[in-house]
Amino acid sequence: MKIFYSDASPYSTKVRMAAHYAGLPVESVAVDTNANPAELLAANPLGKIPTLLTDDGLAVYDSRAIMNYIDRQTRGSLYPRNAAKRTEVDVLEATADGICDSLLSIVYEHRARPEDKVHQPWIDRQWQKVERALDHLEAHMPRLGKKPHAGHFALAAMLRYIEMRFAGKWQRGRPKLKRYLARFEAVFPDYATFKD
Repeated sequence: MKIFYSDASPYSTKVRMAAHYAGLPVESVAVDTNANPAELLAANPLGKIPTLLTDDGLAVYDSRAIMNYIDRQTRGSLYPRNAAKRTEVDVLEATADGICDSLLSIVYEHRARPEDKVHQPWIDRQWQKVERALDHLEAHMPRLGKKPHAGHFALAAMLRYIEMRFAGKWQRGRPKLKRYLARFEAVFPDYATFKD
């Protein structure tokens, strides 16, 4: 099995960490989506990452679809069976992924437009979403036991990404979030493999 990924992508980081944790044997294949790699496009017509390609040729894409696939293949290693707890995990994952959506909107606004065409009100709106969601997470930090779940992986991937792209701009007033990655690494020591 293969996961096509980009090292900077938080969604790729999430699924790669989760697959590793769950013991799903996958090969990570780095791709440049701007180059329209044939192998990625053959698996995913959208040309987006991450994309998981199974040994029998099934392509699974969108990070949450991949997370659910990993969970089914590994007998429920990422999501709880209890409906209420499952909903909590789903909402945490959606919150972390939603923060990443807004962060990427900011990055692409700067990357794709000439400086005089960058729309600051759009950036400001995206950053407001990020700040609200970070404050919500700080006030409702998920419990992290000995077994991380899908929401924990999403949160770790988001924090890795925000620190990579927005270092020093998100930590103030959020001590629990600042400490989270150290706590996460204590229960998932292989996190260090995914830091760079």
